[in-house]
Amino acid sequence: MQLSAKLAPTFDYPVLERFWRTADELGFPAVWNYDHFYGLVDPTTPTLEGWTSLAAMGVVVRRARVGCLVTGVTYRNPAVLAKMAVTVDHICGGRMDFGIGAGWHEDEHRGYGIDFPSPGQRVAMVDEALTVIRRLWTEDAVDFGGRYFTLRQARCDPKPVQRPHPPIVVGASQPKMLSVAARHADEWNMPSTGPQEWAAASSRLDAACEAEGRDPSSIRRGVQLFLHPNQPDQVDGQLDSIAEYARLGCQHVVLSFYQPPDDSLLRRCAELI
Repeated sequence: MQLSAKLAPTFDYPVLERFWRTADELGFPAVWNYDHFYGLVDPTTPTLEGWTSLAAMGVVVRRARVGCLVTGVTYRNPAVLAKMAVTVDHICGGRMDFGIGAGWHEDEHRGYGIDFPSPGQRVAMVDEALTVIRRLWTEDAVDFGGRYFTLRQARCDPKPVQRPHPPIVVGASQPKMLSVAARHADEWNMPSTGPQEWAAASSRLDAACEAEGRDPSSIRRGVQLFLHPNQPDQVDGQLDSIAEYARLGCQHVVLSFYQPPDDSLLRRCAELI
């Protein structure tokens, strides 16, 4: 079981930097942020941009892997996103995991004038984007004519430090996105409300893999647990649930903190590693 730590970029930069550095020093194998422009509940919550803060994380964090859990597919052209990801992979010396999902925060899209297609279309965009991104990471020049994206002799040089490419983490819970994960993911992650819900989705991923002719065991299984440090009983319950997730086949737990944890809580979590 791998245990990693996540803090959204909704706090002052020195707070984020302290969290990243402390998590790295305590031995967490990976540190994460997320990709939003507004606060998730209150849109006025100050929020730093995910990929530029991830680049900073790649410098501050010296040992752990880094990643964005997850990038919204609608926010950037996939060729530009592929180039950004390669840049971060070079900045951190090949320690980046590439997380992507279909996106859901409608207010961000409306506010910034970004198209907000239907859920089914956004899922199809992830499928197409991952096809494009993987090719850009591994081929000299890419021609692609899809429903959503078009590339003509597109190049992505240099290639990633990690070969053939950084691990792809797909965030998914519903059947269509689980099928995308079955086609593309090295790891699947799901924000979970409980172990049984997670296990049911994991079983659906097994079926999606079988439909794709893929060995289900080739995809690492992960869950994102949300911790509220200002609610100690809630934190206790989430940490206690880790054993049950492990029993059900979970291989990676991402502890996502809603408030910055103090050093004692982060150390307590690190001891579970």
